Amino acid sequence: MTGAALTVFLILGCAVALFVSDRVRLDMVALLVVLALILTRTLTPRQALAGFADPLVVMIAGLFVVSFALVNTGLAGALGRLLGRVAGRSETGMVVAIMLATGLLSGFMSSTGTVAVMLPIAAAMAWRAKVSPSRLLMPVAYAALVGGMLTLIATPPNLVVSQVLEGAGRAPFGFFKFTPLGLAMLAVATAYMALLGRRLLPAAAPSTPGDTGPVGVDDLSVVAERFGLTTRLKRMTLAPGSPVIGSSLGALAWPERHGVRVLAVDTEPEAVRSGRRSRRHLGRSKRLGPATELSEGDRVLLQGGHTGLAAVAAEAGAPLETVDALEGTVPANLAFAEVLLTPRSSWLGRTLAELRFRERFRVQVVALRRGQEQVTEGGGGLRLAETSLRFGDTLLVQGTLTAIARLEGERLDAVVLSEAGGERLAPKRRLAPVAAAIMLLMLVSMSAGWLEPVVAVVVAAVALVGTRCLSAEEAYRSIQWQSVVLIAGMLPLATAFESTGGVRLVADEMVAAFGGSGELVLLAGIYLLTASLGQLMSNTATAVLIAPIALSAATTVGVAPEGALMMVALASAASFCTPMATPVNTLVVGPGAYRFVDFLRVGLPLQLLMAAVGLALIPWLF
Repeated sequence: MTGAALTVFLILGCAVALFVSDRVRLDMVALLVVLALILTRTLTPRQALAGFADPLVVMIAGLFVVSFALVNTGLAGALGRLLGRVAGRSETGMVVAIMLATGLLSGFMSSTGTVAVMLPIAAAMAWRAKVSPSRLLMPVAYAALVGGMLTLIATPPNLVVSQVLEGAGRAPFGFFKFTPLGLAMLAVATAYMALLGRRLLPAAAPSTPGDTGPVGVDDLSVVAERFGLTTRLKRMTLAPGSPVIGSSLGALAWPERHGVRVLAVDTEPEAVRSGRRSRRHLGRSKRLGPATELSEGDRVLLQGGHTGLAAVAAEAGAPLETVDALEGTVPANLAFAEVLLTPRSSWLGRTLAELRFRERFRVQVVALRRGQEQVTEGGGGLRLAETSLRFGDTLLVQGTLTAIARLEGERLDAVVLSEAGGERLAPKRRLAPVAAAIMLLMLVSMSAGWLEPVVAVVVAAVALVGTRCLSAEEAYRSIQWQSVVLIAGMLPLATAFESTGGVRLVADEMVAAFGGSGELVLLAGIYLLTASLGQLMSNTATAVLIAPIALSAATTVGVAPEGALMMVALASAASFCTPMATPVNTLVVGPGAYRFVDFLRVGLPLQLLMAAVGLALIPWLF
C-alpha cells in the first residue's frame, strides 16, 4: 500500500468516526474531508474543490427547487391526499403506499428525479396525518433505490453491467430481465420498512409544516382544551327520511330557537361508498350560511347546550354522536383561529350582532374567553352574538383559511394569535397545471435522453421561476444546503481513492479471498465489495469498477457471468447505510433531519436482507 493510499484510508476512518459520533454536523465533516485532502497534498485544491462544480451537485440543488415548486403550487398536497386516501392515517399503511408508488415510478425514471417528485408528496402525507416526515422520507429513498432494479433503463449500473456482459461476447440483459429480482427486492424492502424499519426511524422533523409567518399553528386538541369546546359539541348524520332534509339552515333557525350552532356540514363516507352521494363534500364542509341546504348523508357538527342539542336531534330524527376530539371531526377545509382584541379596537363595547361579524368576515365565533371565563353558545346567559366585547377578549372563530387570512388584515382592531386545523392553501395553486407540465417535460427529457439530467433539471428550475410558480428568493431558500455541501465535500474522497490505487487494492484482495471458494461465496464476496464501496462513492462508478472484476472472477471459477454481474447491479442499488452513498439518500437528509447513525441503524439490516435476496434468487434465475 502506498503512502497516499494509507492517507486516504486514515481520512476516511476519521470521517466515519465523526459521522457516527454525531458531534459534528454532516456538512462540516465533508468540509473537513476537503481540507484534509488539500493539506496532506493527496489532492490539489482544484481537485479537492471540484465537487462543488460537479453536475451531480448542481442537479441536487436544482431538484430541491423543483420539489418546492410542487409544494408551492399544491401538486404535492393533491398527490399526498390521493395516496393518503389509499393508505389511511395508519403509519404502516402510509409506508407501504409511498414505497410501492416510489418503487414503481423509479423503475421507469431516474431514482434521483423520483425522490425529488415524491419527497414533498411524502411530507404532505405525513403532515396531514400529524406524523413526522422523518418516518416516511427514508422509506422513499430506499424504495427509489430498489425500484431501480425493475428495468434495464431505471439506473445507470444496470446499463453498465449489461454492456460488460455484451462485451464478453454474451447476450446483453433484456429490458425486463431485472424485473423478477427487482420486484422481490421491492417487496422485501417494503415489508422490512413496514414491520421493523419504521420502528428504528427517528421522528426528528416536525409533524406540522411549521409557522406561517407571525401566526402560530396549534394542534386542534390544544385549542379545544383551551376553550372547553369538546364538552359542548355533538355530531349527527342525516339518514334517509329525516324531516330536515331539503331545509336551509336559515329556515331551521336553530341558533335562535335552541341556542345551537352548526359548525360544519360534510358527507358521511358510507353515503359515498354506497353511491348515494358524490365525493364532493367527503371530509370537506359545505359553505355555511342561511341558504345552506341539508341533504341525505350529511354529517352535521353542532355546538350548544344539552337541552338544545337534544331538541335539534329530535327535530332531525337523528341520534347524537359524542365528539371526543376535534381531530378527524372538523372537515379539512375549515380551521379555527384565536383572535385577540387590541386596546384601541373599534369593536370594543359592541356585540357581534351589531358588528355583523359573520357577514363581514365570513367566519363564525365559536367561543369567547375572558380571563378564566369561557362563553360558548348554549352555555346559559346571553347568546354569543349578544355579548358586548371588551379589551382582552379572545375570540375563537371558525372558517376557511381564506376568511381567516382576511381577519389578519384587521390589525388595528384584532390580532390573530394562532390557527389550528385546516389545509394550508398553496400560494400558487392556480399555476399547478403549469408546474405539472414543466415537471412532466423534465422527467420525459431525462428518461428519453433528450437532455443531460443536470441540464433538464436546471431548465425546469429556471422555467418554474420564470412562470412564477415560485420566486427567485423562494428558490434559493428551498435548497437544503447541508445536503449540497455534504455530497460536494465527499465526492473528492472517491476521486482520491481511485487516484491513489486504494479501490484497486481492495478489489484485488477481495477477488483473492473469494475467487476460489465456490459460487455462493463468490457472489457474497462480490456483494460485500460492491456494497462497501457503494457507501463511499457513486453507484455508477462502483459498477464501472467492479463489473469487469466480477466478470473475470466468474470466468475463473467457472460460473455463468450473468449471475455475478446481476449481483453487482443489486449491490449497487443497495446503498442504504450512509447519507452520502447516493444522491437519493442525500436528498432526504435535510428535510428528514436525519443523522449519519440513522442511515446506519435502519439501512444495515436492509443491506443484509438484500444480500439474502440476491444469494437466494440469483443462482436460481441465472
